[in-house]
Amino acid sequence: MTLDDILLEAEEKMTKTEQSVVNEFANVRTGKAAPGLVENIQAEVYGSMMRIRELANISSPEPRMLVITPWDVAALQPIEKAIQKANIGISPVVQGKLLRLSFPELSTERRQEFVKLTKKMAEDGRVALRHIRRDAMDLFKKHAHDSGVTEDAKKQAEKDLQKITDDYSGKIDTHAAHKEKEIMTV
Repeated sequence: MTLDDILLEAEEKMTKTEQSVVNEFANVRTGKAAPGLVENIQAEVYGSMMRIRELANISSPEPRMLVITPWDVAALQPIEKAIQKANIGISPVVQGKLLRLSFPELSTERRQEFVKLTKKMAEDGRVALRHIRRDAMDLFKKHAHDSGVTEDAKKQAEKDLQKITDDYSGKIDTHAAHKEKEIMTV
């Protein structure tokens, strides 16, 4: 494995970490109804756990409402239970063959709690990036020792890795700032 391979692998992991943080942000409630709030909730249907997005159509006919229409009516009750169990602060209402979720206006205190949660998620993402960087640095040291890579090449690879880490950390900060603004917009 060359130093470039180690850098590429670290960058791929950092990209996945960034995507993971963005997906977590999608689950944080803002003032608007978004399918991302419920689509990854797991419901027990047909003897196995499945995501709601695999079981139903999720739409937002109004800014403060989600409508979940299961493809199989038998999945209606398990989806309702899963949403209640997920504790997202919304109670689903069954209307015939669909579920309606009405989102009330968020209070300022609740918005601030969500901002704190977003900041914690962003920090967790940055910590994950630092772990990836540390693992890559360890691989650099091991590889340089084993294969006789020059000290200059190792130092340059470490600088490149730090730049990649800083770039992805900045991207996470940008996503967090955008989500914070979205949460605080009334």
